[in-house]
Amino acid sequence: MVSQEQRRRQLAREKFLRQQQRRTESRRKARVRNSAIASVLGVIVIGSVALYTTHVLGGDDKKTDAGAKTKPSASAQPSKAPDPCQKPAAGSVKKLSWKKEPAMSIDTSAKYTMDLSTTCGDIPIALKTSAAPHTVNSFDFLAGKGYFDHTKCHRLTTEGIYVLQCGDPQGTGMGGPGYTLPDENLKDASLKKNTYPAGTVAMANTGQKHTGGSQFFLVYKDSPLPPQYTPFGTISASGMKVLNKIAAAGAQPADPTSGNTAPNATVVINKATVAKS
Repeated sequence: MVSQEQRRRQLAREKFLRQQQRRTESRRKARVRNSAIASVLGVIVIGSVALYTTHVLGGDDKKTDAGAKTKPSASAQPSKAPDPCQKPAAGSVKKLSWKKEPAMSIDTSAKYTMDLSTTCGDIPIALKTSAAPHTVNSFDFLAGKGYFDHTKCHRLTTEGIYVLQCGDPQGTGMGGPGYTLPDENLKDASLKKNTYPAGTVAMANTGQKHTGGSQFFLVYKDSPLPPQYTPFGTISASGMKVLNKIAAAGAQPADPTSGNTAPNATVVINKATVAKS
């Protein structure tokens, strides 16, 4: 005859087995789902990646944001981690706009660096001056005017491509300086097999040629992208630690209005500076 204690243990074992079966089934479904996502992304990257990345990296005076129509699945959203960043410095975003690209004022044969002093830490960037002179000159001009100061990095992507996007004073993904820049350095040696490697800093655009403005993205993990976004800088090792800290905190669900998946971390550029090194 089975005692109450034996029965209790038997029920506990059965419960444990059911839990294990559910977990196994859940992992199986997740593998199938992830395989499907990977297949879809592979098709997108190979066949129509330009359309996909227009949604993600679009901006700079574009009236509509196609990314608003794309809602990441719940499974794509990492669990929210504690905010690793500090409160923004006192100050407000300047509302600045110009009708045309600034005149060339940098020494295109010299080396320049850009430092993003953010609420999450400093992100030093070595700029590719000779390869992307128009872009570097524009950033030197905008930083000198305080254009980036107190602006939020408005988008963190955690699926398909892995970037933090910044440079929009509006914080919506649709702001810009009023002028556009020519595409540059699209044959950079670092862009191999349609991949922007971790540590790259490149221009966002509307998906059309020569439509870069002030928005840029920082790549924290190798990302499949066609060479359509001007690569103009490389993040230092210390800057990558800051960027990875931001990425580890995850992103919020897509905003129903803008489509942005804002970082959970409070990423604000307190001050941006460009200097001749």
